[in-house]
Amino acid sequence: MYLEYWGLREKPFENTPDPRFFYSSKMHTEALNRILYAVTNNKGCVLLSGEYGCGKTALVRKVIEALDPDQYELALINYPIFSSSEFLREVLFQYGADTAPGTKLELFHRVSSFGFENLKKNKQNVLVIDEAQLIEDAEIFEQIRLLLNLQLEDRGLISIFLVGQPELRERVMTYPQLDQRIGVRYHVHYLGHDDVIAYVRHRLRIAGATREIFSPEAYVAITRASQGIPRRINNICDLSLLDASSSQVQVIDESIVKKIQ
Repeated sequence: MYLEYWGLREKPFENTPDPRFFYSSKMHTEALNRILYAVTNNKGCVLLSGEYGCGKTALVRKVIEALDPDQYELALINYPIFSSSEFLREVLFQYGADTAPGTKLELFHRVSSFGFENLKKNKQNVLVIDEAQLIEDAEIFEQIRLLLNLQLEDRGLISIFLVGQPELRERVMTYPQLDQRIGVRYHVHYLGHDDVIAYVRHRLRIAGATREIFSPEAYVAITRASQGIPRRINNICDLSLLDASSSQVQVIDESIVKKIQ
């Protein structure tokens, strides 16, 4: 382990969506603000897209963390590889509601009844679907549209947050009636060089670092090798810390970054 060598309390570059390590780049901060605005103001459907490893799941965790459980009833689906009937039962399961078998119509009514009861208690229903590009059954998109149609007086039954890779945008556009119900959409890009530096320093600081560990040239090599993808940055930095501690160097330079690729 390299923690003691670098004076760290914990590993800084784990590929897990720990909200403590969330790096608020201008892009990610704007995405978070727009998503929270849409969800908390009952704007219907939100669509967040981005390439693999660019921090979408971390944003999902920040959104969930920001929602007061006394005000929001939350359901999170991570891998929506279901038939349309299984989808409705999974929604009920994630809400902690009755998941007994039934027809699609019965299941849909069960979801809507559960949602209406929450609205009467002044709790807003939120459904988060991560990896939504994996949805194969076109009827699921129709069910999402129908859920977005339901209202109690001036409030929608449910706010739906769709998260996925870029192809999700194209999939949704093939369903114009659903596409028109997306109140906010945002695409997350990869990090530029300045953000790569800030991202690495941020994670090191959270983990307990009190000094500079990577050289300027190392940051250039990290940006080039990772292409600004946070998941790749984590892998490169983690292995660089390990290799450099074994070599007993004080500052990680470009040669170490290049060696571990």
